[in-house]
Amino acid sequence: MVRPVLHLLEIVFALTVLAGVALVYVPAALILGGLAGVVAVERALSQPPPSRKEARS
Repeated sequence: MVRPVLHLLEIVFALTVLAGVALVYVPAALILGGLAGVVAVERALSQPPPSRKEARS
């Protein structure tokens, strides 16, 4: 139960930071958003795939 809340807080924090940067300089926000996307994909790919029992429930 705690994990989804932490993921949601992480996403909200990242979006807030990107919005703040976009208020100052839009190209920097786009670059940071791209980097954050790459990091998110790398994190997702680094986790082992769920077992069949976990995938069913």
